[in-house]
Amino acid sequence: MKASAELGSNLQSILVDLIELHIQGKQAHWSVVGKNFRDLHLQLDEIIEDARLFSDDLAERMRALDALPDGRSETITKTTHLPKFPEGEVDTAETVTLITVLLNTTVDNIREVHDAVDEEDPTSADLLHGFIEKLEQYAWMVSAENRKPRKPTAKDSTRPVGKA
Repeated sequence: MKASAELGSNLQSILVDLIELHIQGKQAHWSVVGKNFRDLHLQLDEIIEDARLFSDDLAERMRALDALPDGRSETITKTTHLPKFPEGEVDTAETVTLITVLLNTTVDNIREVHDAVDEEDPTSADLLHGFIEKLEQYAWMVSAENRKPRKPTAKDSTRPVGKA
């Protein structure tokens, strides 16, 4: 199978975001400071490794479809959907927020092109499903660092009313 221009463009759009996620994740890894530093530092390593693996898997899928992946730095800078990570040291709480945004933005882009990819190439769409699942899991786990527990309400209870 040979990818159409649209399929190649959609996969390229995801590729640049995965590469940028890896790069910005590494920047966060190097610049994070503060409470729970070590845990976040190590968690960022996991995200970085998966983003690198995902980008390689996607680029190789593109080549299998005779599409040409472009991972050059100028291409990444010009076409990524991800906001820039700030300069200097960044507090852990802010890093959590920033990384969560990067993860969610990456997933949003994947979801935006998913249906068009699936229509032309279900195999590539299957690859994207795995990316979405793992990146959403990371977003949940990272964002939980800044969350406060929800107070249960009567509506939230799974027990029948009046029963102990």
